[in-house]
Parts: sequence; C-alpha cells; structure tokens
Amino acid sequence: MSVKIERASAELWRYPLPGVTGGSGITSVDVIVCDLEAGDGYAGTGFSYVLGGGGEQVAAMAQTMLERFVAGKEIAAPQALWRTLAGSLNRLGRGSGYLAIAAIDVAAWDLHAKRQGVPLGVAMGGAPRTLPVYGSGGFGPAQDPAAAAEQAVKYAKAGCSAVKLRFAGNPADLERLEAVADALPDDVGIMADTNEKCDLVTARWLTNACADFNLIWLEEPLPASDVNGYAALAASSPVAIATGEHHQGLVELTPFFEAKSCAVVQPDLAMMGGLTEALRVATVAEHFGVSVAPHFLPSLFIHLAAASPAVTWMEDFPLLEPLFEDPAGMDENGMIAPPDAPGHGLVWAYGARDEFQADG
Repeated sequence: MSVKIERASAELWRYPLPGVTGGSGITSVDVIVCDLEAGDGYAGTGFSYVLGGGGEQVAAMAQTMLERFVAGKEIAAPQALWRTLAGSLNRLGRGSGYLAIAAIDVAAWDLHAKRQGVPLGVAMGGAPRTLPVYGSGGFGPAQDPAAAAEQAVKYAKAGCSAVKLRFAGNPADLERLEAVADALPDDVGIMADTNEKCDLVTARWLTNACADFNLIWLEEPLPASDVNGYAALAASSPVAIATGEHHQGLVELTPFFEAKSCAVVQPDLAMMGGLTEALRVATVAEHFGVSVAPHFLPSLFIHLAAASPAVTWMEDFPLLEPLFEDPAGMDENGMIAPPDAPGHGLVWAYGARDEFQADG
C-alpha cells in the first residue's frame, strides 16, 4: 500500500551567535527547518542554514519545492526525491536552491530511516563506526598566540587528537602556530584554515613554512573557485591541501579530483544540497584516494561516515549544536559514535522553535 506525505513545511529560524565566530567572522545563522509527516504516522525533520543572513529566500524556495514535489505525493526514496528537486533547478542554477534542497533531503533521510527502524547511517547503506574529532572552535585569524595555545590545550585535554587553527596568510600565523605546537603534546596534530585569504604566491610561502610543523592539512588557502591555482599549489606543496566547504555538488568538485588539487575534501551540508550529494562526493573521493572531512555538524555527518569509508575526521565547531537536545558528541578519547535511535537522532531543544522562529 502506498503512503503519502500528508504534511510538508519549511520555516525560517534566526539564530544569533554569542559573538564573532570562526575565520569568516559570522555573528548569526539563518536556519531553514523542514518537517515531513507521512500517512503512516512517521515524521522526519531536516535543516539547512545560511551563514550571515539571507535565509528568507532559501526558506521560501524550500516551501515552494515542498508544495510542488512533496506534499500529497507518495513517499519517494531520498535519492529519487533529490534528483527530482535538483532537476527543477535546471533553469535556475544551483545557488540557493541547493541550500533549500539540503533541508528537505535531511528530513527525507530521517523519515526514510525511521520508517525502517534503523539509524540514518544504516539506512544510507552503511554500518555504524566511530571516528576521531578534531577541535576547531575558539580559534581566530588574528588571535593572540597565547590564547590560541590555551584553546588548543583545552581540546587536547578533552581528548582531541588534532586541532585546527585559523590563519590570515601573514607572518603572525607562524607565531600562533609555533605557540600552539610548543604547548601541545606530541601526539596531538595540527591543521589550519586560511578561509580563502591567500593568493598562489602567499599560499606557497605558507605551505613551505607550515611543513616544519608537520601540519596535517592546510585548508582553503586559495579562493574556492581557483581550481588551476589549487592544482599548481598541490603539485608542489609539502602539506596536504583541503577544500570543499564552498563547493556546490559533485559537479564543482570533480575538476579538483581530476587535477589532484586536494588531498582532503570537506562537503558542507547546505552548500552540497544535503546528505545525498555529500554521499556521492564521498563515493567519488574514495575512488580518487581523497579523504573526506565534512564541514561542521559531527552529530549528523557521523552517519555519512557509516556509509562511506572515505570519511576520516569529524569537526568540532559548535555552531548549531545548542539548538539540539543532547546531540551525539565526542567522548573522553576524542571519538564520536552515531546514536542507536532510528533516524538521525537529532531533536530540537525545548523551546527552540518558539525562541528562534522568524516572524511571518
């Protein structure tokens, strides 16, 4: 017997951050929340986000997609629904459409897994596994070296086997890096994120300087669209290069794989258009021998790790986590495991909808 989606809705939440956050300096997040209810009583919830504002158009697009392709229709497998939604953007472009699809896609996977009575990673075709978490929160590109070292030591004491600093692409980065390296135990590694701040000349100088500190990777040293620059840098860099959080879909990352432009790819849930496309990226990354370290959201992406052996790291960068009630987190050994509950296991914290839902 066929089952239909009886209710499908998208809404916008505005979530202010406690202060300037991360290398991009954001102060707020627009969260697009999607809810699906099926005729057999099961429900799924999903979300996407826009860093720094502009989420109203994403929420509106998500609602339009739900009305056109989901509400009142028979339940479709998440991959099939994703193809339908992505196909509707043929004359619109990916843009904000992918951000809208992400919220629907997560809800569709949550519903799909709950109807099977299994965790999301199992529903995606995988088996639960634990992964190491690196500490990424609390670092900034203009941070005092002593403050960066203090934050790094906190992560090490919490169990993290690596931390990720923020760079600005100038000599002060090396002072910060040296202070952190001196403060950390030998078994705790270091990554660094430049947030697209370098040109090729500066990036080459920076990778050579970072080699002395055995950096695990240098993230986004160049603008995300500069595939030729990344190829040139990766060919000579003594440090692994990471990128991906600003790319939309496998189509934008394929040139990086083919040109061997990065050793680590970092799909972002919203920019990727959800878990379906993130899994496609992970599958292709595995073929090319590229590691996958998803951007943010370890409590969700640990399910992607179940479905793809290419996923090697989870990132602790507390952003949306306060919106959830007891999300999966890192244990005392710096590892994270998926929850046993059916679906993705993420539940909104009590009162979050009332507090952050945008008016109108």
